[in-house]
Amino acid sequence: MVRLQPYNYERFVQADHLEFSFGGGEANVAVSLANYGLDAVYVTKLPAHAIGQAAVNSLRRYSVDTSMIVRGGDRIGISYNEKGASQRGSVCIYDRAHSAIQESTPSDFDWDVIFKGADWFHFTGITPALGPNMVDACRDACKAAKAHGVRISCDLNYRGKLWSRQQAREAMTDLCQYVDVCISNEEDAKDVFGIEAEATDIYAGEINREGYKSVARQLADRFGFEKVAITLRESRSASDNGWSAMLFDAVGDEYHFSKKYDLHIVDRVGGGDSFGGGLIYALLTGKGNQRAVEFAVAASALKHTVEGDYNMVTAAEVEKLADGDGSGRIQR
Repeated sequence: MVRLQPYNYERFVQADHLEFSFGGGEANVAVSLANYGLDAVYVTKLPAHAIGQAAVNSLRRYSVDTSMIVRGGDRIGISYNEKGASQRGSVCIYDRAHSAIQESTPSDFDWDVIFKGADWFHFTGITPALGPNMVDACRDACKAAKAHGVRISCDLNYRGKLWSRQQAREAMTDLCQYVDVCISNEEDAKDVFGIEAEATDIYAGEINREGYKSVARQLADRFGFEKVAITLRESRSASDNGWSAMLFDAVGDEYHFSKKYDLHIVDRVGGGDSFGGGLIYALLTGKGNQRAVEFAVAASALKHTVEGDYNMVTAAEVEKLADGDGSGRIQR
């Protein structure tokens, strides 16, 4: 979708110019995977006009395969983003009604063709939030992925501006039965499934790691997930966060916590997607659970330093940070 944003840290009401870029949950993950050297295919529906083509080109620029993008419809969704700073939080306003993907139908996508030769399918809770037709499309995709032996990951990504908690719970309860790897943040499990960590106050930046062990286990027990990853953001302010994650391996009954990074944020949009992209890459390339969560958190820590939705870092840069070099010294 299109991302429109006031320059620097201006508010909407004072801005007379907006920066124009592209992004979105699954697109951000695809770009991360392509940047790490994997073959990534992005599936959506975009208009055939110039703005739709510009969106396609933004993905091609980073070597994402766009051959499965359906062309049609009249609009591309828009996200208006106002960057927060210090004690003023960021604000996101969605304009996604009547977009090409929001008005698409399940018949637009030939999943048997799409999944031929695929290893992994990733979707987020934002896509089914666009409407009942997209819940159906996601369900069809998951069934086809299972039929083709493709592993499935889902980032719950609850967006209260797109649907209610009840709508999310009904749809995601249905879709999560197909998921192998569930990705969540410190709020999603509560918002979507009513599963809450004890002794945690996200608004005070207080995270109880033991409480999230229980959250991960409850999710795995309810849906049969092989793995549950939960990002843990300690929101001290809009500008400074603590950032870490946990990966629960339900098969081995093991919890793996990453190191924590103290972030001074340049742009946090896409931070969760960059974690998802890092985790998928790490698991696809055979990294162990501890190394996988360390790679994913390091990838996301670096994304917080990059403007825009896409994570413009290489696997080597992520490995360097995961190995302990967070000095930020100039590279000559």
